[in-house]
Amino acid sequence: VAAAVVLDPKRVPQGLADSKALTALRREELFGEILTTAQVGVASVSHTEIDTINIRQASLRAMRRALAALPCVPDMALVDGNDPPALPCGIQAVVKGDATIASIAAASIVAKVVRDRLMRRLGLLYPVYGFETNAGYSTSAHLAALATHGPCPFHRKSFSPLRQPELDL
Repeated sequence: VAAAVVLDPKRVPQGLADSKALTALRREELFGEILTTAQVGVASVSHTEIDTINIRQASLRAMRRALAALPCVPDMALVDGNDPPALPCGIQAVVKGDATIASIAAASIVAKVVRDRLMRRLGLLYPVYGFETNAGYSTSAHLAALATHGPCPFHRKSFSPLRQPELDL
């Protein structure tokens, strides 16, 4: 999941920060504020696309889709990190931008809230994997569930634990 956010300079939500530095409750609060005060585009890439093109290329694709989903056409995109996607506008890559640039922080918050909501829904469908708490990361409980139950239809085949023969999946 990726997001693109164009903030209204007169209505920037207070407390924007790197989404990883905020509590889930604060991210949810800011998510609502961002959606009501900014222009937002959100996009995702499916697990099958990730398996086909790899996680990095999928991230870049999601960023391009998020920019295309904006209700406006920006002149410049500020992108977190040092490897931005090709975009139809100017691009400035900012390492640790989610901690220093308000619009990048806002996009980080929106993407994480959307991702976490999707994972909670997936957790309801497949409760043995703990998606609602691990967000798909390979915790020991998640790995144990994979070893016991095998993958669900939404697991990426390219997810490294599924490629390990010792799991006998």
